[in-house]
Amino acid sequence: MSESKPHTLIVPQQHSTEVKVYLTPEQMKALDARLARIEGHIRAIRRMLADAQDCDSLLIQMAAVKAAMNQVIIKLLEGHIDSCVIECVANEEGKQSLRNLKRALSIVLKST
Repeated sequence: MSESKPHTLIVPQQHSTEVKVYLTPEQMKALDARLARIEGHIRAIRRMLADAQDCDSLLIQMAAVKAAMNQVIIKLLEGHIDSCVIECVANEEGKQSLRNLKRALSIVLKST
């Protein structure tokens, strides 16, 4: 099954029009599904807290949410590389795209 093309956003700038490539609809749908599961998991943790569940159980569930968020971040970065970075390199905008990717990785790695 072939993956559809990423959305292309045209962003007007002061002196030119810059083309930005975004995630494919499939990538967006997969990320949204993962985030929805995490959202449900967090609601369940909040109920556990309200029900005065033991700390060990709460910590285990919170660790599961953290691991799930790490997977969302990985999938987003993979999608970004597959759709955004590769497209920008093909359009000779690779240096800026790679600088942006480096900055994004720096943010992710600092927060872990």
